[in-house]
Amino acid sequence: MLFCYIYPESKKRKSTGMPSKAAVSDQVPDSVFVHMLQESGVILRLGNMSNEIAVDQVVFQKRLQQHLRKDSRYPSIIQEFISGFETHIEDPEKLRNCLLPCVPRSAGDGDARYCLKIMVWLLLLVEVVGEDGLNIPRVIINQLKWLDRVVDFKDLANKLMQLVSVAPIEIQRDIITSLPEILEDSQHGDMARELNALLQENTQLTVPILDALSSLNISTALLAEVRGAVMSTVSAVQLEDLPIVVKFILHSISASDANEVVSDLRKKLELEQCVVFSMLQASQSSGKNKKSTASKDSVALVLEVIKSAVRFQKTISEAWLKVSRSFTVVDVLVLLILHSTNANQSRRGAERVLRAKVRAGLIQESLLNKTFKGYVMRGYFPSILALAQGLLRSPDCCVVPFGGHMYKQAFTAFDSYCQQEVVGSLVTHVCSGVSGEVDVALELLCELVSQKPTEMSQYAVFVKGILDYMENLNPQQIRRLFHLLSSLAFGHDKHGSHIQDDMHIVIRKQLSSAVPKYKRIGIIGAVMMVGSMGARRCGLQSLSKHCFFLLLVTTLLELVRSCSEGSAEAAALYYDELANLLQTCKLDPLVQSVLEDFQEDFVVDLGPEIAGLFPFPASVMYNLDEDESQGGIAVNLLPLMSQDVLHVSPLCLSSFFRLLRLCEEEQHHGDLEEIDALLGCPLILTDMEVVERVESLSKAEREFFCSLLFYTINWFREVVNAFCKQTDPEMKMKVVTRLQNITYLQTLLETCLAASPGYTPPLANFDCESAEVLFPISSTASAKKAKKGKGIRCIQEAAGGDFHFLQSQDHSEKEKEKEVKVGVSLSLYWPFFRELDVEVMNVLQCGLLSRSILDTELHSKVREEVQLGPSELVFLLEDMCRKLDFSLTAAPAKKAPFLKVKADKTVGFSHLRQKSSKDVAAYCIQLLPTLCTHLENCHNHFQTFLTEKQGVVDALGVDVKEQQLMSSAYQLLLQVLHTTFSWSGFSQPEQRVLLKSALKVLASRLKEEGTDQTLEQLISRGQEGRICCSSFYGCILYLSVCLSVYLSVCLSVCLSCLSICLVCLSVLSVLSVYLSCLSCLSVRPSIHLFISPSPCSIYLDHADDVLKAVEEIAGEGIPELMNAAKDASSRSWPTLSRQTFLVYYKVMMTKLEKSVRKLPPGKQTDSRESEKLLTWSLAVRDFHILINLVKVEAHNSYGRLFLESFLKLGMPLLDYSFKKHKEDVQSLLKTFQLSTRQLHHMCGHSKIQQDTALTNHVPALKKSLEQFVYRVKAMLTLNQCQEAFWLGNLKNRDLKVSNGTNSAFHNVF
Repeated sequence: MLFCYIYPESKKRKSTGMPSKAAVSDQVPDSVFVHMLQESGVILRLGNMSNEIAVDQVVFQKRLQQHLRKDSRYPSIIQEFISGFETHIEDPEKLRNCLLPCVPRSAGDGDARYCLKIMVWLLLLVEVVGEDGLNIPRVIINQLKWLDRVVDFKDLANKLMQLVSVAPIEIQRDIITSLPEILEDSQHGDMARELNALLQENTQLTVPILDALSSLNISTALLAEVRGAVMSTVSAVQLEDLPIVVKFILHSISASDANEVVSDLRKKLELEQCVVFSMLQASQSSGKNKKSTASKDSVALVLEVIKSAVRFQKTISEAWLKVSRSFTVVDVLVLLILHSTNANQSRRGAERVLRAKVRAGLIQESLLNKTFKGYVMRGYFPSILALAQGLLRSPDCCVVPFGGHMYKQAFTAFDSYCQQEVVGSLVTHVCSGVSGEVDVALELLCELVSQKPTEMSQYAVFVKGILDYMENLNPQQIRRLFHLLSSLAFGHDKHGSHIQDDMHIVIRKQLSSAVPKYKRIGIIGAVMMVGSMGARRCGLQSLSKHCFFLLLVTTLLELVRSCSEGSAEAAALYYDELANLLQTCKLDPLVQSVLEDFQEDFVVDLGPEIAGLFPFPASVMYNLDEDESQGGIAVNLLPLMSQDVLHVSPLCLSSFFRLLRLCEEEQHHGDLEEIDALLGCPLILTDMEVVERVESLSKAEREFFCSLLFYTINWFREVVNAFCKQTDPEMKMKVVTRLQNITYLQTLLETCLAASPGYTPPLANFDCESAEVLFPISSTASAKKAKKGKGIRCIQEAAGGDFHFLQSQDHSEKEKEKEVKVGVSLSLYWPFFRELDVEVMNVLQCGLLSRSILDTELHSKVREEVQLGPSELVFLLEDMCRKLDFSLTAAPAKKAPFLKVKADKTVGFSHLRQKSSKDVAAYCIQLLPTLCTHLENCHNHFQTFLTEKQGVVDALGVDVKEQQLMSSAYQLLLQVLHTTFSWSGFSQPEQRVLLKSALKVLASRLKEEGTDQTLEQLISRGQEGRICCSSFYGCILYLSVCLSVYLSVCLSVCLSCLSICLVCLSVLSVLSVYLSCLSCLSVRPSIHLFISPSPCSIYLDHADDVLKAVEEIAGEGIPELMNAAKDASSRSWPTLSRQTFLVYYKVMMTKLEKSVRKLPPGKQTDSRESEKLLTWSLAVRDFHILINLVKVEAHNSYGRLFLESFLKLGMPLLDYSFKKHKEDVQSLLKTFQLSTRQLHHMCGHSKIQQDTALTNHVPALKKSLEQFVYRVKAMLTLNQCQEAFWLGNLKNRDLKVSNGTNSAFHNVF
């Protein structure tokens, strides 16, 4: 038993309101204890009746004190009173009555209008719960909170802790949680230490102990010690106790240790395992559902605790935003919490961090899936929606896909209201007019329809609203829109069927329009609708419904055919759209009719003569089947152009053939034997000798002949598209021959276009308006008569370099007007050519092809050989470069301008846009061995050429055209490699396998392929052999592109710091050779500045010790540069020259300042104090070396930023380290003082030289210098060394000051 007695000390006071002395049967038998209570105003009852009190509690206490003091046996009466009390409460019923509130004796007593608790001076260790559920021990503990006075708090605390060691767990919790209200403030520190020790021994008491510690008033050092102990228990604590633990840790954070505490908490707070545990519980028997619900509630409470902390404690939110390494589920949730706060700064910080981490690959789709799976995310839906909108609208294409993932997860995880908001937001993106934003939003809507058709069908009316904004969509977007709407309207779910009539109305309205733009939209929409109906028809089991959908499909196709017959462009678009549809679904009944229609319209049988009147003599040209010259077939091109046939136009030739080819592929599983005669059949054209006299032709004849060439080239391009995948050698030869025909006809076309100014070619891509195609301007320019002393201005073209102009100077006013002919490049005319499929690049793999030509007796007459020449290689590589630039090069999203631009950059990429960037990149990797072979062949060609000509590139007999083609092929190959390896998708983890396969190909060019290697090993092999660099030293003009390829390969994957440093050192060594070559060519220094920063910056970013790396460059490389000749460079760092010095200086100062900014501030109790002091000493020494370099090369330094970081992070460390490491601190300050003097001289230099750029920084720098002086004084005062500080005046000097000492410079510290 524990006694806690209150000695009576108050004065005597007359009592009133005493109870009656009449004995009552239910009263307790008389004793000293009972008599004293009755005299004071309390009557004790028996049984279930509550004790009665007749006076106020304060009056009762005073009366009792007076009666005890007045008694003649005082002070022995006190012991008798206590003994009587002990005897009284031995009865459980009497003890229960004493613990319960007393009731007033009568309702008429005005001073007893409420129930009072009797003051209990005895605490018993009982483990009894009454029949009515009353917890006796808890009631006893609660009475201790109301004690007016305790004689010995220390003894009371010891007794309570003794009780904790032996009492049951429930009573232990009650005692611990009551300690802050029982103990006085002086006992809080000792009690906190005991509770901390108890926490390490018994984790079951974690919650009550932390609850008590939160209410105790303890010192900062002790709080940090307790927090460290609590932090060690985070991983082992019970899930239901985790919210209390996290709350205590976050509420005990100070500004100085916020970063460190948050970092430790992130590592140990594994909510993913908690969620997995709750999911396992939920998957077990139904009897454990309550436990799984409790687990989810615990996770939700943890999030609420974090939410409260980051909202009201700015230091915690800032510390969490500074997370730089791996990201976890908790970090993603904290970003959502920060964004959900009302503070604009937190919102912007969360958005900035999210974009940065997504761009760096630290937050990926898998992490987002874990975040949405098992967590209570509904409350953060507004923030999720806002972040997804911001990412989708971002100009950075690396973060746009992640915004799409957030939309999909939000739609999948939340209720119908949120789903409606997601759909509405995506519809807003589609109607925004920003091309990239529209593409991603439509793609997301299509994915949601395919994955969640039932849910999406409920919001079909929202998606239907996009039809009002179709004018702002390009053809590919219109295809996706109608595919989306058709899937909703004709899907298996009937909820979206109500928009079928609306779609039919819109399509019929568009088809009947006389405006080509709207008719084009109607054709595209109708064909996409046919595809959706066809897919639905294939899945129907009922024959009647199957026939009904077949009738709908055929009716709609007939409607489109009839509406497009009056326009050749509309008919050609109809054929193209049907061809695109055939690549995704089946339309078998069309095959036979398409074949018959094509033969009837465009193919004729060859006869001895060609009848008809034509502008030019007809001739059968480009026949690859010489043995079938009689009785064969030919493409009837020239007669079709000469005849005015409405329903048959040469404009539809290529489109119709593409539809025919895809129908044949679909029917015969890729075999084109039925139409292979079209590959080698001739065309009815005219003799190409007309080109020699093109200038003598009339304008109409020249334009007719140019159109004939365009139609012929487009026919051959479509033929190459059709047969490029065939494996038969003879067909491969014909494909290569057709490529040769194309390149030859293109040279003729250039000549004709130069003589046909103002000519508009026929369209070849029909899913765009003619106004959207960039029409080339006149290919000739007339030089007008100029004024005296003025020259003729050269016409500037948008293509920049595609046209070659001749400038002339007029020295006389009487000089006659001269017409300057301009060369024509077909690069501006490529929208008027049919698009080549990606599969055409397979032709690059063709080597030397040959076949034997047989005579009439089937004997080998001659052997014909065909191979790709320079012209064909350049032709294919140019097309490949255009495709890669369009598909793999990341272009920022831009808003649509107010005035629509005439040129549409997507024209000519309709087929390519149906493939993803990943597919295009995978195809390029597949062709990588072939590209490397061509690259090596080009390199060997130039090496052989230079050896044979003894280095004379313009020797007699050199085929200049061939050398130009080989040079162009060389450059295009490097450009293809550069674009491929610069693809941003390689930074994504799911594309690492693709990147690894590409690196294997490059590594195999050096050594034979052996065992499987990691990415780092492949990069290291590339570094040893310098895959893309050292092999091309002989071609200095393209070395920069080679370096770009190599850096793209190395930096597209996260390697270890050592591997990155090796890579950068390799690139730097290659750059040294490159720069030396450039110096021989007298290249401007701006090129040096453009090339060198990237490897140097990357080297410092991935160095193990940035301070050591900076010291090596500044302490070794720069002195070597200063001692070298004027045009020489550093021996250790070859790229460090006088031209690149400023770049190196800027990079080193920036990296130095960023590295010290990451150092944690000093604390009073820091185990790493010596290590931090050494780090700051190295940083200050590096800073001093860099600042002294300003004397050599005046430059706007970054000294103020370093100084501010030192004041904020370094000076707190010196405050606590001065007494222990006095000499080290003094040496550090003296070194730093020399740097501040130099900064002071820089301020004077800027004023003397009147350098505006430097003068703008003077006020802020002066302020920081003054803060440094007073901060040092405060440090000395804190350590009671203020007499060591005195202040002197520095003279204003410029940067040319000598190193002599000034009297004011001595012993400042």
